[in-house]
Amino acid sequence: MRLTIMITLLLGLLSANAQSQQSERFDQYELHRSVVYTTFLTPEIAAEYGIARGDFKAILTLSVRDVSVGETAGRPMAITGETWDLIQGGTLDLKEIREGAATYYIAEFEFIDREWRFFEFDFQPQGSDRTYHYKFKTQLWKQLGR
Repeated sequence: MRLTIMITLLLGLLSANAQSQQSERFDQYELHRSVVYTTFLTPEIAAEYGIARGDFKAILTLSVRDVSVGETAGRPMAITGETWDLIQGGTLDLKEIREGAATYYIAEFEFIDREWRFFEFDFQPQGSDRTYHYKFKTQLWKQLGR
């Protein structure tokens, strides 16, 4: 229950603060993604989930659902990806989080103030025989006074 509250809070905070939750359709699957500054997390929630807070740290959250069957909770998927900016990059360390029927994925990363951050990954939803490719970019700013 606490995780669902955390993810809902993250998505809500995100949409209220310059970044927004995005979704993309891949056949019958809908991929939801968001990027959240770690400073939006309370120190207690961050500690509980092992997330380092900081002015130059953020989290990518991902979930995928099968809209053809009316799925509302994220389902498991095989996923690998990477992220980079103009100076640094690397493989995304995606953590799978399961709560009841819902499955989410989060990846922490650091960013450079006002720089574009690029993401690229391949994912295969559970029950699908197809692997999908997705990429996007977002611009992030140093968080002050949080």
